[in-house]
Amino acid sequence: MHYRDVIRRPIITEKSTRLADEESQFVFEVHPRANKHQIKEAVELVWPKVDVVKVRVMNVPAKRARRWRKTITRKPGWKKAVVTLAPGQRLEMFEGV
Repeated sequence: MHYRDVIRRPIITEKSTRLADEESQFVFEVHPRANKHQIKEAVELVWPKVDVVKVRVMNVPAKRARRWRKTITRKPGWKKAVVTLAPGQRLEMFEGV
């Protein structure tokens, strides 16, 4: 799997912003078949000046959603990765968010 396919998009929420500010942890949506080693390698290739200390991975389950009154749809499941960087390091794309 190519490193550009591993990281799909950053997750920017209140909690992920707090993690980025206080603990140098950044949250991404990743490919469902990516493992911790591939995620670490992809982050270090995209941002060459950072050192990844730890990667935590979790699967977010699919959920049912209600549209209009009786229509029930399904939101697909996805995979989330929390990447911890070395102390004092940051990612440029999260600056000013």
